[in-house]
Amino acid sequence: MGTREKKVKQKKIKQEFSWQLMYKQRYLLLMSVPFVVWLIIFKYIPLWGWTMAFQDVKPATFALSFFERTFVGFDNFTKAFSDRIFAQTMINTIALSILGIALGTVSAIVFALMLNELRYVKFKKITQTISYLPHFVSWVVIASIAKMVFNDGGMLDMLTGKNLKLMSTNSALFWVVICIINVWKEVGWDAIVYLSAMAGIDQGLYEAAKVDGANRLQRIWHITLPGIKPTVVVLLIMSVGSALNVGMERQMLLSNAIVQDHAMVLSWFAYLRGIGNNNYGVGTAIGMFQSLVGITLLLIANKIAGWLGESKLV
Repeated sequence: MGTREKKVKQKKIKQEFSWQLMYKQRYLLLMSVPFVVWLIIFKYIPLWGWTMAFQDVKPATFALSFFERTFVGFDNFTKAFSDRIFAQTMINTIALSILGIALGTVSAIVFALMLNELRYVKFKKITQTISYLPHFVSWVVIASIAKMVFNDGGMLDMLTGKNLKLMSTNSALFWVVICIINVWKEVGWDAIVYLSAMAGIDQGLYEAAKVDGANRLQRIWHITLPGIKPTVVVLLIMSVGSALNVGMERQMLLSNAIVQDHAMVLSWFAYLRGIGNNNYGVGTAIGMFQSLVGITLLLIANKIAGWLGESKLV
């Protein structure tokens, strides 16, 4: 049998195996149909709206069809990139993303490790439940609490006896405060994935380590952390992919006129220049730029993880 015939036979075997596997998992595939339909309707069909990035779209042109609107090429992108606050907006977005990913990942892992080491089950469950609650609280409520604590003359100033000006200093300190508040809100929820990964680690490894004389910190370092490493890598890759999609809610609610320069992010910038100025073409161009950069970063991070021999998405 020639080499070509072998390849054809192997390909046919793979196809038969794939169909057999799909038939065995037909109920799982059937369960995924509603999600696939939702994905197509709400995620892929709206991509047609990206065409507005290359047109002059304003409220007065809504009644016009796609072919009747004025085609402006990359003019909307040029307007967005040449805007006087675009450079600072990019710096703010990237800085908040890096700080958020770093602080969020480290705090979630540390919190998950602390919960995993608790031996009092009842106390562990109560702590977990309390830590989840802020995730379900609106940013409006969180912002109100944060302002009472961090604003000039707030609870933190009263406790320290100093005017720290954490929320009224037009500097990078504002980024740190925002990220700390976000960590407090999301750390319990983010720790769920890491706790699930820790639950899947073979308990026999811990028993063997105890027999060998390893203390608790050594077991964490040599067993728990390597055990959740694939999960950490995958979540980091996904976080890098959404690096430019920093939500504008917390910045809008926590900022003021003094810190405006360090509060503006791309999503807020798109809202102001798009909906605020009734120029939907520019807003769409900024959103399209965010998505394309996010996809590029995701692919790069995934490729780097593959080169380093770590777990990756595909």
